[in-house]
Amino acid sequence: MGAQHALGAGPTSPGDVDTSLVSLVDRVTARMRKAGRVGRTVVLRLRFGDFAEVTRSRTLPQATASTVTVLATARALLQAALPAIDQRGLTLVGVAVGNLADAGTIQACRIVAPSRTNTCSHIGPPVTTPRSRPSGGGIGEEARQPPRRPER
Repeated sequence: MGAQHALGAGPTSPGDVDTSLVSLVDRVTARMRKAGRVGRTVVLRLRFGDFAEVTRSRTLPQATASTVTVLATARALLQAALPAIDQRGLTLVGVAVGNLADAGTIQACRIVAPSRTNTCSHIGPPVTTPRSRPSGGGIGEEARQPPRRPER
């Protein structure tokens, strides 16, 4: 599941990129929760000013539909791409979550040595559950703050 946002051809501030990223992550994770899905791989898609496109991804240890977890991962991927963005500009940012599974059927499995038999047990309720969001937002104000650029 994913979403993307075109930023236009002009210069884009880091705050504008982060605002777009927050909105995209919130949209994607809300759709995941509504569909009862969780995912492990967060993918950041970037299109630079020269129209070259790249994707960066990180696989999480556990499946989630948590807005805060996906946002933190996407921001870490974006932080690593800042030097290229500064040099080449940015015209599009996108976020996707892959490695999807049904939230209610996540299994906890372990290999039991020495027979190497798999034993699985059902964990129970979804990893994350939908919550009421009267304000329409999915994350707290502290998570909305853009990441800091490293000192040069």
